Amino acid sequence: MAIFSVEIADEDVQRVIDSICINYGWKSLLPDPSNPVSNIPNPESKQVFANRIVREFLSENVKKREIDELKSNLEKQLVNPRINDPQL
Repeated sequence: MAIFSVEIADEDVQRVIDSICINYGWKSLLPDPSNPVSNIPNPESKQVFANRIVREFLSENVKKREIDELKSNLEKQLVNPRINDPQL
């Protein structure tokens, strides 16, 4: 499997991770499934969350482009139905 990577300056890594977490809704506490009135620490760290969001972003962009291409190709194959007004 190939590796696709980006390089982020050391001083910017935390800014990038924090921004992804804020923009995509990471929470430090989550509702406790066994007790709805309490919270538990999020088992997914900020770094793991940000990595997952970036991977999902890439996957969704590939899917969107492929769907758009399939749709475009299908539309090119379609022929408009002949619909006439019998009163003309």
